[in-house]
Amino acid sequence: MGECSDASFRLQGFRDPPLFVSISSSYIGLVSELAGFYMELNNHSRRSERRSSMLANGIGMSAAVDDDFDPWMAWAYKPRTISLLLIGACLLIWASGVVNSESSSSVKRGVWAMIAVYLAYSLLQAPSTILIRPHPALWRLVHGMAVIYLIALTFLLFQNRENARQFMKFLHPDLGIELPERSYGADCRIYMPENPTSRFKNVYDTLLDEFVLAHIFGWWGKAIMIRNQPLLWVLSVGFEFMELTFRHMLPNFNECWWDSIILDILICNWFGIWAGMHTVRYFDGKTYEWVGISRQPSVMGKVKRTLGQFTPAQWDKDEWHPLLGPWRFLQILTLCVVLLTVELNTFFLKFCLWVPPRNPVIIYRLILWWLIAIPTIREYNSYLQDRHFRKMVKKVGAFVWLSLAICIVELLICIKFGHGLYPEPMPWWLAIFWSTAGAALVLYLTIWSFRLRKAMVRKRK
Repeated sequence: MGECSDASFRLQGFRDPPLFVSISSSYIGLVSELAGFYMELNNHSRRSERRSSMLANGIGMSAAVDDDFDPWMAWAYKPRTISLLLIGACLLIWASGVVNSESSSSVKRGVWAMIAVYLAYSLLQAPSTILIRPHPALWRLVHGMAVIYLIALTFLLFQNRENARQFMKFLHPDLGIELPERSYGADCRIYMPENPTSRFKNVYDTLLDEFVLAHIFGWWGKAIMIRNQPLLWVLSVGFEFMELTFRHMLPNFNECWWDSIILDILICNWFGIWAGMHTVRYFDGKTYEWVGISRQPSVMGKVKRTLGQFTPAQWDKDEWHPLLGPWRFLQILTLCVVLLTVELNTFFLKFCLWVPPRNPVIIYRLILWWLIAIPTIREYNSYLQDRHFRKMVKKVGAFVWLSLAICIVELLICIKFGHGLYPEPMPWWLAIFWSTAGAALVLYLTIWSFRLRKAMVRKRK
């Protein structure tokens, strides 16, 4: 437009265009460029918002496949819900005997089919979590398993104790039989000179117990999930306090002093925490370039990248900041209480429902809780960090809600089925200790809140 104006003025006899014409043409060109840039930026932001919204809701994944995913793995991220629905319908036709009118009915097969249908729905349509490795569908499947476990616990809660114990036979045929509880504190002597086979029999029996490996691997897994050494040590010492508190109720908690302090805290728990934190530090210190499998130059690189898909995308240590304020302290304390309650529920459920320690049901429950806890810890830590930075976070994640609900229902089952099983009352010194600790905590938080409020008032003035 500026060039046309200059040419028209030259045709009229002017050697150079007037100054105001040059300024106006330059101004119009600048405005046109700014408008074009603004429209491009606005369109880009709208596309980014729409794309992120679609990915967050699990739809429109195919639109992002070509841009973000490796060509070798892009097929795994394209939604095929209708195709899988038709495949599932064919499987139901085959398994239920729709074609064969003389097929026999089975309540057990019907229950398993009902569970399979719900898990298939969760795999395809359940809400996604913040975890993306190895695939978001895996965590949607874990979400469905958690819901089924919560429903099964709710059903068990509405039974009486005897019916619940007999119901456990449906899960494993060896259950439903009363089992003797082992006491680890009957004889706390380290050296036994009168024993002909071994003078350190108590130590050897404790070291060869299945709970030694459970302590080590359990704390290794907790260290990888929580990734904060002070918080892990609080949980480690806190669980020993829980054993001391409830040893009058469960013979399994009646341990010797050297078993509780030396073997549990200083050896097994320490080694598990040390190994877990070193695992986190090892992977956190490495530099990763998460390029696609097809872009790896060698076969070994493709294998390593494939195995790396089953590891977390980030290995950075979590920052919980429990001393940030009274409210943050209560939030971290709530996390510790929930984690300790989940561990205590294992022993109380085992005692109330007559489940031996080596039964596969115990292992299945621990594996399920481990799978649930991985996204739960991530969601809760993300919730605390987002709230600290004043982001628009109105509620906790789905896994946090499910974990808390499962923990509460498990605790209610332990309380309901435990009536009459614990004749010995709590020792008076334990009641005084926990009452004093609770009163001291309330007083400490009150003083802390008062000082913070007073400091804020001074800062405003």
